[in-house]
Amino acid sequence: MSKAVMDHKCKSCGAELKFNPHGQNWKCDYCKSEFTKQEIDEYEASRGVEQLDSDASAVKVEKVDGIDEYVCNNCGARIVADEHTSATFCVYCKNTAIIKNKLVGEFNPTKVIPFYKTKDDAVAAFKGLKKGRPFMPKEFSDKKNIDEIRGIYIPFWLYDYQIGGTLEARATRVKSWTSGNTRYTKTDVYRCVRGGTMRFNKIPVDGSTRFNNDIMNSIEPFDYSKLVDFSHSYLSGFLAEKYDVDATQANNEAMMRAKNSTDDVLKKDIKGYSTVVRTSSSHNIAQAMNEYVLLPVYMLNIKYNNKMYTFAMNGQSGEIVGDIPIDKKKALMFFFGIFIGTIVILSLIWFIGGKM
Repeated sequence: MSKAVMDHKCKSCGAELKFNPHGQNWKCDYCKSEFTKQEIDEYEASRGVEQLDSDASAVKVEKVDGIDEYVCNNCGARIVADEHTSATFCVYCKNTAIIKNKLVGEFNPTKVIPFYKTKDDAVAAFKGLKKGRPFMPKEFSDKKNIDEIRGIYIPFWLYDYQIGGTLEARATRVKSWTSGNTRYTKTDVYRCVRGGTMRFNKIPVDGSTRFNNDIMNSIEPFDYSKLVDFSHSYLSGFLAEKYDVDATQANNEAMMRAKNSTDDVLKKDIKGYSTVVRTSSSHNIAQAMNEYVLLPVYMLNIKYNNKMYTFAMNGQSGEIVGDIPIDKKKALMFFFGIFIGTIVILSLIWFIGGKM
């Protein structure tokens, strides 16, 4: 059983519209027309296109070994996606395929930060990582690999907390002096207690097990003042995932970050001592709220020596992370060349000196 997918059509020529990060509008790559969200909504309403921003009933899709099957609205080809994919591409006509039944009910995000960086920006940022790395493997300069950079909307949970915290610490003051031939050291030990109430807004937690949490944390922060009401229109031209880490699971990580931050702030308030060591702490959660959002990230995976290297770029700020390995053969040849060159130069000096 196949189900249709959603895309957006240009009202001037009928081609697919894609979200334009630089203009924060929707652009047709064929006739170059550009439209605002309001213009797209009005045009699709006039065509009777189903709006996905409401909590429409999800459509059951048959699965084969965990894979869902859909039909491309543009060319009629089959599109396959796993259960966590909510926007993908048709491999034949390259149209964006926004999967209707993945964006409803509990999986309907409340907010989204649109992409502000383009794929060209991401490619340029990745190429910038290569500067000063002469022993970079050729796989990391292969155009075919670099062109695989994709913009993906990653599911995130944002948590707001109001926390009352109390921290107890063991602090010391150390004083040393010399009298005659004897060196004295006096250590005074103190019990210090600090307490306070703190509010945390929008602590992010990656809602997908597919993406490495350390990498996602490394490309923070996002400017949450740019969050807008979710609309499937922002997915045009990009991939998107739905969460597989629910709010309860993600809450544990967010809570830990909030508690650790509370302890750090309270500990920094203990001043004027030689050492301060936390001995215990307690927390009272007075208020907690969460929100399900999509955040923009560019991703690139390159395989080298049977290991996958992942690069990620914040699709809003341009912050990029990722490691480039060293090609040991290339490095060995370089240093071998220097060694041979040095031997040749020394031999010439010796030969010329002998002649003289």
